[in-house]
Amino acid sequence: VQLVESGGGLVQPGGSLRLSCTTSEFIINNYGMSWVRQRPGQEREGVASISKRGVAAYATSLRGRFVISRDAAKNTLYLQMNNVIPEDMAMYYCAATTSDDSAYYLLQRTEYNYWGRGTQVTVSS
Repeated sequence: VQLVESGGGLVQPGGSLRLSCTTSEFIINNYGMSWVRQRPGQEREGVASISKRGVAAYATSLRGRFVISRDAAKNTLYLQMNNVIPEDMAMYYCAATTSDDSAYYLLQRTEYNYWGRGTQVTVSS
């Protein structure tokens, strides 16, 4: 199963970026979905999650700067990143699980059924 992320790249501090994740192999709305990032030298951390029911949860450190959403018609998951800061520089992964966990518990997960290969976000002026 393949999850494909896109939308990463170079962004200036204070700028915005939208990441996308799609697959042709299952319906995203039927899965618990998360964006997970890995900063250089650090472990992966959940950034934002959306449950099967469509409820979202976010890492508290983000302070409301990111928004996770999904488009059923395009079978695509998004992460809108606003007011980007240097600490947001990381490899961002899309992950999917069949779990019925709430968004809060999805955010804590380390194991998922499917992972994408990631898209790099670089923050620099």
